[in-house]
Amino acid sequence: MSPEISNQSLLFLIVFVLIPLSLSYFYQLGMSKSILWSSIRGTVQLFAIGYILTYLFDLPPGVGIPLMVGIMLIIATFHARQKGKELPHVLPVIFSGLLIVEVSVLFMWLAFDMVEFAPSEVIPMSGMVIGNSMVAMGLSLERMKNEFKQNNGQLLAALSLGAEPKQASHLIVRNTLNAALIPNVDRIKTIGLVQLPGMMTGLILGGVDPVMAIKYQLVISLSIFSSVSISAMFVTIFMYRYFFNEHKQLIESEEEMESQRS
Repeated sequence: MSPEISNQSLLFLIVFVLIPLSLSYFYQLGMSKSILWSSIRGTVQLFAIGYILTYLFDLPPGVGIPLMVGIMLIIATFHARQKGKELPHVLPVIFSGLLIVEVSVLFMWLAFDMVEFAPSEVIPMSGMVIGNSMVAMGLSLERMKNEFKQNNGQLLAALSLGAEPKQASHLIVRNTLNAALIPNVDRIKTIGLVQLPGMMTGLILGGVDPVMAIKYQLVISLSIFSSVSISAMFVTIFMYRYFFNEHKQLIESEEEMESQRS
């Protein structure tokens, strides 16, 4: 069992904040306020969630788990939405995708006795799945917008030759999914060789047998790998069509997209 970290020891973590802060100041990156604010906000959020989880872990599983998972889904939805807020129906699409992913993964965990239906197990692991899926959706939306902007001419040419929006967008959808999946494929390939994943490290530090820690890590790593793939595919396939109007014409400005949304 690892030693308990005292509050005094935690104060020395400020050194890890001062390093990027100093680099930002020295190279005039203009990120000093963001670094400081993010560090303070992250610390406060972690301590707050620690106390909240302590309360939730004492609740019956049927109450604590849906409550916390629901909150995480809502927060993740609004955060991912920022990458494509000008797109119509982006909020319900993201929420539906995250909900489908979470329910599917949770069902698999419980059906095959990988995880016990207890807040102390389901909530942290669900948080990792939802968080990674949220990032995948946000990156997919951002990449898709850039792809449509950069390939404007090719899209117009394809449409003028009689291609349907689905046909004209095929390459964009493929590039978007590639961009979302490649980092996760690389992460899976190097797991255990380049890095010891966070969950496995935490369990080992907590005194769990390394083999058991590896089993839990495999469950969460492959669950995240699948969730990210589904999330990226879901948001890309559902949202690419909103770059075209009802007449199957390409929308070339944010003003047109805003009018379509309304």
